[in-house]
Amino acid sequence: MRFILEILLTGLAVFIAANVIPGVHVSGFFEAVITGIVLALVNATIGFILRILTFPITILTLGLFSFIITVCMVLLVSRLLNGFKVDGFLPAALFAIVLAVLKMVFRAFE
Repeated sequence: MRFILEILLTGLAVFIAANVIPGVHVSGFFEAVITGIVLALVNATIGFILRILTFPITILTLGLFSFIITVCMVLLVSRLLNGFKVDGFLPAALFAIVLAVLKMVFRAFE
């Protein structure tokens, strides 16, 4: 039950972030939930591998490169899904920040 609630809250966070940030478009709440699931899967697989491979660069940049990998994962998900579109790097960066803040707020209320 908690897993389903977390999926729905992630979808809500994606939906809110997409409606707040210009340049990020999501077709509806169902697509936002699918986007949240795919984003989690991409971050857990490809993002994890990239973070391991770029660990020295991440140390040199004091963690900033890890954020760039997260933004690239958002852009990748935008390419994979039809119902979720991001217009460029800056909207993807803002989306990643807003999504992280919203998920943090939602976790505080669980």
